[in-house]
Amino acid sequence: MATAVPAERDAVARVLGRPGIEVIAAGVGPALAAASTATALTTAALDGAPYGLVVSAGIAGGFAPHAPVGSLVVADEITAADLGAETPDGFLPVTELGFGTVTHRPPEALVREVAAATGARPGAVLTVSTVTGTAVRAARLRERHPTALAEAMEGFGVAEAATAHRTPVLELRAISNPVGPRDRAAWRIGDALAALAEAFGKLAPVLESWQPHDR
Repeated sequence: MATAVPAERDAVARVLGRPGIEVIAAGVGPALAAASTATALTTAALDGAPYGLVVSAGIAGGFAPHAPVGSLVVADEITAADLGAETPDGFLPVTELGFGTVTHRPPEALVREVAAATGARPGAVLTVSTVTGTAVRAARLRERHPTALAEAMEGFGVAEAATAHRTPVLELRAISNPVGPRDRAAWRIGDALAALAEAFGKLAPVLESWQPHDR
């Protein structure tokens, strides 16, 4: 199952319109993405046909120069970057507050296979509820998460739902804009969607052959 907003869904569906793979539009933001994914997973399980893998796919902002516009990123960790508390000493994730988790890790073998098949760079993909719009926040995020390559708004929500159903999760992102000062003139959404569709053309055989025990 792949989750994406409508334009991304169409780009992916053109390639993955085959039996055994379902493409849904999960919506924007971690809460709606989690709810949509959980609903799909629950429905499939009740129908006696549970999913073997959840893929969160879409476009994202990339941290320059590590993930330039038009490139692909596959998450080796899916991290909620703003789930926690602000304190006089800085931001504390919920893990340091003593509850919850902020990171899910996709199967290492699958990440390697996806990277090899698509040319995507492995690294952390951050999930945020508010898109970064300043250089200061971009630098702060990168300082807290040195391996971060991209930020998006749905991956952690999808991963939370998948984990609750004990289903492996993967996140694949095509970079449409740099993380930092908001500049819509610099967005290349069409190019990113084309890169995403091309990636899924190469990814389909990997998804079809991968087994959950291939960790």
